[in-house]
Amino acid sequence: MRVSDQTEPQGRELRGPSPETDILGVRISALDMQSTLATIERWISQRSRHYVCICTVHTVMECQRDPTYLEIVNRAGLRTPDGMPLVWLSRWAGHSHVERVYGPDLLLEMAKRSAVTGHRHFFYGGAPAVADELASRLQSRFPGLQVAGTYSPPVMRAKEPEMETTIRTMNESGADIIWIGLGTPKQDWWAANHRPFLDAPVLIGVGAAFDFHTGRVRQAPARIQRSGLEWLFRLVQDPGRLWKRYLVYNSLFVLKVIRAKLRERRSRMRNDTPCDR
Repeated sequence: MRVSDQTEPQGRELRGPSPETDILGVRISALDMQSTLATIERWISQRSRHYVCICTVHTVMECQRDPTYLEIVNRAGLRTPDGMPLVWLSRWAGHSHVERVYGPDLLLEMAKRSAVTGHRHFFYGGAPAVADELASRLQSRFPGLQVAGTYSPPVMRAKEPEMETTIRTMNESGADIIWIGLGTPKQDWWAANHRPFLDAPVLIGVGAAFDFHTGRVRQAPARIQRSGLEWLFRLVQDPGRLWKRYLVYNSLFVLKVIRAKLRERRSRMRNDTPCDR
């Protein structure tokens, strides 16, 4: 994992390119929750258009399979370390301030702050009626939260374009943030492909957050999340759908990281060996 030369104090807004940790080619932003929130709010105030990729081990491994997807992720305004292995590797690379920026928590924190700032939210994704229920629950939890709109689309392929009427509805809603609940990698493809056509400054794919915050899927307890074993908790809940993501991809991720570290070590050893005269 390569580390950029830039540094950023903990908790501060990222005004320039964020420091990064290169994890198997994916440039994970070295940040914490507070710097993420501050950066998103700055984008909104400046009407600067970006999308955010919430990155897990699954994201990194999908990038190994598809170079175009890797380009999409690395082109994002921020690539947050959602998975604990990405947090640990970022700290190991020298960014001791890095914290997990978990999609469901980011959604709650932005909703809480927006009840005061007045930022408007559009919820796109989920099964039928899930986006509506999510909006209702968040407004009950955070009085004053402004919901610009909701839409639960029919099943779409990863690269399928959205209907022009839906894009028009989103633009006319005056949304500041569009939350995308389509799952990885589909939501990142959607954000990148539709970024040029949407007026909302920020697009954020948050995967299962829609289901978590409407009670359709149980979240792992905080202690399990911190331990890095959330994947096991989710696997037990839905083994038929998640076995490949967690058993195959996680194992391959560990092997690839070990190989990358061994290559780096061998390269340093060769560079440190004095040349024969």
